[in-house]
Amino acid sequence: MADFSLLGQAFFMALTLTFMLVGLVGTLIPIFPGIVIIWLSTLVYAVFSALAGTMTGWDWFLFALITLLAGFGTVIDNIILAAKLRESGTPWRSIIITGAALILISLFFTPLTGLLTSPLVLYLVEYLRLRERGPAWASTKALLVGFGWTFLALFATGSLMIGLWLLWVLL
Repeated sequence: MADFSLLGQAFFMALTLTFMLVGLVGTLIPIFPGIVIIWLSTLVYAVFSALAGTMTGWDWFLFALITLLAGFGTVIDNIILAAKLRESGTPWRSIIITGAALILISLFFTPLTGLLTSPLVLYLVEYLRLRERGPAWASTKALLVGFGWTFLALFATGSLMIGLWLLWVLL
């Protein structure tokens, strides 16, 4: 494959960064695969760079780090949410029902609707199970705190991935 022109390279880098930033903003929505979008953008950039013959050992090393971070980012959200809910005493059954409702509502309506209704679903499931508002609210609060910590972890991971890519591009 021929080398990119300077304008072509700048456009491709800007396009890659745009997709990465969309992925980073997407970390706000739990069902949106923001980390995966950032990694896929990096993968496409790596493939085109390799085809152009511009990938160095340093570039491959940074791509490997970004890939490791992507793997971490794809599982950490589930770990944080489950841990927060389990700390509050929420049983796995309620967690699974809430997760399934989040996915189904997001598929049939919008991811934002799924995000907004999942605390309500958890509250209802826990209230029906316990017949008490206090413990049902404790589970719901744990879910909301888990969403917050998940966003922070994913945003930090995505930012680090983008930072490593920028280091790769600039060096």
